[in-house]
Formats: sequence, C-alpha cells, structure tokens
Amino acid sequence: MEKSDTSVATEVDPPPTYRLLLTCPFGLSPAHVSVNFDASFDRIPHPDTTLEESILQIWNQQIQENSSLYNGKKFRYGGHIVHDVGGSKQESSVCLHLGLTDYRTFVGTNLNPCWEKFLIPSEDDSVRCQHTSSPLGNGAIVETTDKRILVLQRSYNVGEFPGHFVFPGGHSEPEEVGISDHQVDKDATESGHLNKKISQEMFDGIIREVVEEIGVPQPTLTEPVFIGISRRELNVRPTAFFYLKCNLESKEIQQLYSTAQDGYESTQLYTVSRGELKNMASRMPGCHRGGFALYEMMVETAKDI
Repeated sequence: MEKSDTSVATEVDPPPTYRLLLTCPFGLSPAHVSVNFDASFDRIPHPDTTLEESILQIWNQQIQENSSLYNGKKFRYGGHIVHDVGGSKQESSVCLHLGLTDYRTFVGTNLNPCWEKFLIPSEDDSVRCQHTSSPLGNGAIVETTDKRILVLQRSYNVGEFPGHFVFPGGHSEPEEVGISDHQVDKDATESGHLNKKISQEMFDGIIREVVEEIGVPQPTLTEPVFIGISRRELNVRPTAFFYLKCNLESKEIQQLYSTAQDGYESTQLYTVSRGELKNMASRMPGCHRGGFALYEMMVETAKDI
C-alpha cells in the first residue's frame, strides 16, 4: 500500500521590494535637513577591472541605441546622520551625506545586468553599495484640496519601469547650484555655503519636478517636508520622498496636466484616495512603494499627535 503524501504546501512571502533607509514621519522642514557634500561619499571603483570596464561598454551600447541620452551629473547618496534634540523625534534633524556621480555610471552599475556583482556583503548600507552609482532620486506625495493624491502612469517609452505607477519626481540637479565637480581648494566657509545651497536644492528640486511633470503653478504648492528615504531592492536605487499640498482641486489639476512641460514621461495622471493608492502600490517600482510606506507612517503619526 502506497503511503499518502500528507505534506501541506506552505505559502512563502514574496521578498521585499524596498527598504526604508530613513524615516521622518513628523516631516522635516528645510531648516531641519542639512547636507555634507564631500568627495568621500563618491562611488569607489570596483577592484574587478572587467566589471569596471563594463560600465563604459554598456553606456556606449546605450548611446548607439538612443543618441539623445545625456550624461548629467547627479548627487550620490552616501548615508546620513540623525540628530535627536532632547530625545524628541519631532524635533530631530538629518544630515544627508552626498557625493557626486553621473547618469552614465548609474546605467553601468545600478542598471547593469550584473548589478549584484557591484555589492559587498555588509549590514552597513553605505558599505554594501560603495561600488554603485546610487544617485539620490526624489519623489513627491502631493495632496489636493479635495484630499486626493497625485499618481502618474509612466510612458511605455521610458527606460525604467515603463507603464508603472509612480509619484511625481526625478532628481535634484548638481548643475542647478553650479556643481560640475568637487572643488578641493574650498575653505570651511565656502563648503558651508555650498552645503546650504545643496540642502535647499533638495526642496527646490522636488517642487521643480512637480511643476514640470504635473503642470501646476509653483505658487499653488506648499513648502515640502522631507519624510524619508526609500531604496528599492532591485538594483539598490535610493529615493528621497517629500510631502506637500496643492491648493487646487483634482479637476483643475487634470486640466493643467495636459500642458505639463515633462508630460511625455507619463501617459496619464490619476487623482486617488488613500485606499485607492494602497491598491495601486503593487504596480509601483520598489522605491515608490517605499514612498507610499513613508506616507502611511506620516499619516498614522499625525493621528497620534
């Protein structure tokens, strides 16, 4: 007599799509977010010369397929320090450690088919990702006067995550504050001024992205607050998220979207409730799922105050 198989298949949880590197659920104003911009936070070349050479090879291949690609400078995320004032999370401040990288290196490391080979086994995220470009992207959770959140559906012509749902965003740009490389001869005063300009660019940059991608006038937006950094697990891509309000209703914003400057990057604008947003999160890139998690933390924290 054959033995019957009484084993039961157990459901395995899918691997996480994101990791929250920094959470600021109270929301930090520009006065509570500083920057330390230094060459020590730049990418470290990988000792495997073949792997390093693949960066330029992949870029040259991409250029041949798309001659419009531009190798722009980006701020590289190299970690952060949190300062709690008197142990109060509500009064805390953050210093972001930023270096310099570029789009070519991003394509050749983070977007490399062999991107995992650039990683080092370490619990310290800055060590683990020291050989990747890791440009710090940005994303905006924008709430309308009728309590809706703005979500874009990406065009099918874009390189990353075509057709997926995302929050408005992109990158803060070093060139916006006159940075093309590291100036090694700066004194402490000059470095301090530059760090302040960069920290302000973190906030100016996200407003610029919302204006360009959604089409709303800048005066309709409140000052953003910084709510944290999410990193998607796929190719370890970090993104800083901000929360801000728009003093227009959904219908007005939909009309403005048709004339958005960067409208070609997306095909549709959705204005959704918090519940609808939760259902859409499964079709977001990992870093934006993390952005939704940061928003949820902010909403829940506000309830407890």
